[in-house]
Amino acid sequence: MRLPSPQRRLAAGAALLAVIGGGLLPATAAHAAAPTATPGAAPATASGPLPVPGPGTPGQVAPDLEALTQALRNTTAAGAPGAMARFTGPDGVSTRVEGVRDRSTGAAMDPKARFRIGSVTKTFSTVVLLQLVDEGRIQLDKPVNSYLPGLLPDDRITVRHLLTHRSGLADYTNTMFEQTVPGFESVRNKVFTYRELVGLSLAEPRTTEPGAAYKYSNTNFVVVGMLIEEATGKGVAKEYERRIIKPLGLRNTSYVHPGTAIKGLHANGYLHPDEEGAPLVDSTEQTVSWAQSAGAMISNAADLSTFMSALVRGRLLRPATLDAMLTVTPTDTTNTRFYGLGLRRYDLSCGTQVYGHTGTVQGFYTYAFTTRDGKRSLSSMANTSNRGQANTALGGTLEAAFCGKAPAAGPATARGFAFAPAAAEADLPEHG
Repeated sequence: MRLPSPQRRLAAGAALLAVIGGGLLPATAAHAAAPTATPGAAPATASGPLPVPGPGTPGQVAPDLEALTQALRNTTAAGAPGAMARFTGPDGVSTRVEGVRDRSTGAAMDPKARFRIGSVTKTFSTVVLLQLVDEGRIQLDKPVNSYLPGLLPDDRITVRHLLTHRSGLADYTNTMFEQTVPGFESVRNKVFTYRELVGLSLAEPRTTEPGAAYKYSNTNFVVVGMLIEEATGKGVAKEYERRIIKPLGLRNTSYVHPGTAIKGLHANGYLHPDEEGAPLVDSTEQTVSWAQSAGAMISNAADLSTFMSALVRGRLLRPATLDAMLTVTPTDTTNTRFYGLGLRRYDLSCGTQVYGHTGTVQGFYTYAFTTRDGKRSLSSMANTSNRGQANTALGGTLEAAFCGKAPAAGPATARGFAFAPAAAEADLPEHG
């Protein structure tokens, strides 16, 4: 069946996602060039690392704003009170909103509003840690226990294993939020130490041998936060501020812990209970202490696009370190979704590859992605969670933004993009 635009674009999007010391480093040509293969190295395979692609991004096309709007409408129809998308490209900035940012007042969704970004925090944490690598204070392939003696039960777990979700450390949130609303209410105002969170993980069986397979776990980035604080002697909030937020001028981005409020213009978050038809729970105010360096940051759409674009353009990391961050491995058998060092890559139906991260925290779904050259960036958000249909619909903003209008003819899989929606969802945990 041939679907006209924008419906065809949205169908493809649903298939996809039903599924750092001191200042800025100068951008150089080295950041734009693909790395060359190491002499004598084995070629990449489906289970091994893939080289960073060259700077050319196929289909430098205008976003399909009609499809972008429809994706947001689909998101609110699926249960989100509101949704927004902000696209930055060579022709400027386009924003679209649907629904409300506050159900009690009826205030309309606002593209400038701040919100909790969930696991997009992981990319911020990774940049800080990789800056410490550039400074020679941390080594990627050194055991975590060499920096934090006795923390982990296995000396084989390296810093790289944490950043790639290949440590085998269990994700403690799977048990913590086994029942969505009761789990949330039990931690809404609680303040954890890093070691308490690691202890919760170690009480569970490990998921894999170190380095054996990708298994998403918030525990990995709790330990990353510990490494940052051990190496710098300062809290992660100070390091985010000094190394990323101030240099990039991110005026709406902050790490708020253990405070509970989102200051200034913001969207309220609404959590869906597990029971169908039960009233939404306003989850806006919480410590997010259960996540910390794995997911406690606040930002807005403009700041997220600025951050992701600056990152891939080489303004935060040295060339070789950025190349390592962008070198990805598949996260499942579809070979359309990949993970590097604290960074996702999605291969869209039109052939465009986008880098960034997804975020889920109680009351918010987030997508923050950019093309390899940093010239086109999308940030989209829905102010709900525990609602997979809404997350899937919001994912349709990626195809609409980066692939533009679909060709007038041809099957939806003509661009080599088709896989089972159920498999895609496995890569998007409800708390990460």
